[in-house]
Amino acid sequence: MGQTIRTFVAIEIDDAVRSAAVELIDQLRTSGADVKWVEADNLHLTVQFLGEVTLTDTANICQSLSRAAAEVEPFELAMGGAGAFPTAARPKTVWLGSRGDDRPMLELHKQVEKRLQKLGFRPEARRYQPHLTLGRVKKAGPELKTLGEMLAQRAEYPAGTTWVEELVLFSSQLTSDGPIYEPLGRAKLGNR
Repeated sequence: MGQTIRTFVAIEIDDAVRSAAVELIDQLRTSGADVKWVEADNLHLTVQFLGEVTLTDTANICQSLSRAAAEVEPFELAMGGAGAFPTAARPKTVWLGSRGDDRPMLELHKQVEKRLQKLGFRPEARRYQPHLTLGRVKKAGPELKTLGEMLAQRAEYPAGTTWVEELVLFSSQLTSDGPIYEPLGRAKLGNR
């Protein structure tokens, strides 16, 4: 087995949504909670985390992503509403969600999962929920209560729309300064 790289499938977001997400992060930072916030350039909408794969596997993955992407026409996805997993009252992962009709996004996820399952990737046990991860709680503390309250107050936070027209296979290199994401391949939606 050759060298492995950490990978995931994602959608890049429009600048307007990125700006709204950064503004939300800036607001939530004031809670004082010990959270590792995502850098603006690293904000994305994860479709599926793949984990460690070999470089030679990436060609097959890209081919599968092209097939999955061909099944769904490009679409607009409305983003908004702050929240957290598992809950805003007990936040571990802070996110910006999708709003309105997310059926095309759910269909795209289903197509990706179906194609990648044929390559041996296991589907997520949890129901897929489109979101941008904004930060991960590093340590519990009294400030988490404030963060939870701030999230509840921003449950309807408007973040605009993003045009979804391609899937991107990213590598993720973990460093002490945070992750570095590099695109390895792209697949256009509706490209039959």
